[in-house]
Amino acid sequence: MVACPEDERAALVAAAGYLDKKMREIQATGKVIGTERTAVMAALNIAHEFLDLRTRGGMAVDTVQKIKFLQTKIDAALRWDAQTRQ
Repeated sequence: MVACPEDERAALVAAAGYLDKKMREIQATGKVIGTERTAVMAALNIAHEFLDLRTRGGMAVDTVQKIKFLQTKIDAALRWDAQTRQ
């Protein structure tokens, strides 16, 4: 579980769900083995989607800030998970 302010919980849960969906899509291809590699590939795909939307000007500043915040939380959760598995 990742700690966050209550008013940000729904957004964090949605981000985790989106990340899980992307990771499952990658795992279904059978081309990437391992949770960490799958997480990295999902992060790269999500970053690509984000940059593509940003370069087209399709996002409001508030949305960009929320995505950056969620990306930071996801990165922290992945680091924590990697450290606890050692």
